[in-house]
Amino acid sequence: MHRGPVKQLFTKLAFSLGRESASLELKWMKQVLSPSDPPTALQAMLERRLRGEPLQYILGTTPFGSLNLLTRPPTLIPRPETEDWTLRLANTISPSNSSPVSVLDLCTGSGCIPLLLCHLWPPGSTHAFGVDISPDAIRLATDNATRCKITTRVTSNLRNVFIPVLGDLHDPDLINLLQPPFDVVTSNPPYIPKREYDELSPSVKDYEDPRALLGDPPGSSDQDGLSFYHVLASFIATKGVLRDGAIVALEIGHGQAEAVESILHHTARLRNTEIWKDPWEKKRVVFARA
Repeated sequence: MHRGPVKQLFTKLAFSLGRESASLELKWMKQVLSPSDPPTALQAMLERRLRGEPLQYILGTTPFGSLNLLTRPPTLIPRPETEDWTLRLANTISPSNSSPVSVLDLCTGSGCIPLLLCHLWPPGSTHAFGVDISPDAIRLATDNATRCKITTRVTSNLRNVFIPVLGDLHDPDLINLLQPPFDVVTSNPPYIPKREYDELSPSVKDYEDPRALLGDPPGSSDQDGLSFYHVLASFIATKGVLRDGAIVALEIGHGQAEAVESILHHTARLRNTEIWKDPWEKKRVVFARA
């Protein structure tokens, strides 16, 4: 296994991350190796990590709730804070085969949010759509559905369904690709202001799709990270998108809670809102009921 180079690379990684973290990462890298991998595979993985590539891309998977999802660049890597509120949402309502729900996840990325809901809720209780503008994301979400044994085609009312949809929220014809009305709308949209994005580590900026991170279009006069929430709220406000009593859950960034609440109040006409905090006591989700 070319122990000499591996040992040298591990020493560099331990210097960068600390010995405990580096040891854990080395252990996980070894676990994903297969007998068919070349002898230099571990060395190559360590070299990628030292260049700053996210561990999740190197391993090819990441845990998300009770799922173990595929990860591929440049699609956004699911984060623990997203996992936390998705689990909370799953416990907030109780769909069943006799009382199913229709879910729409906007900016679905890897499909992590709707796939975990489909996994946690009873069979036949959930019909989910996941929309993304990125073909890479849609391919990954589709592969993750297969991995999680969740069908992407309606075959019976005894199974949960997740349908990935390539689409743009700015496109007025998007609604024709979906099946409204929806009982649950979720989104982890791009919300990072440009000034904060510029300060992110290279392991994020150099590998993950900026379209999944930057909240404002390039050259926009608004640079507060809120541009996409205006688009989301306008879409949600479209007649027929939400069923009466529907739930909306939007992930937010630092210092954005009250502004996003206001956008939902004024643009989406959703008055019944609350703010959820994550385990690190940061305001993380604006939750609303129609």
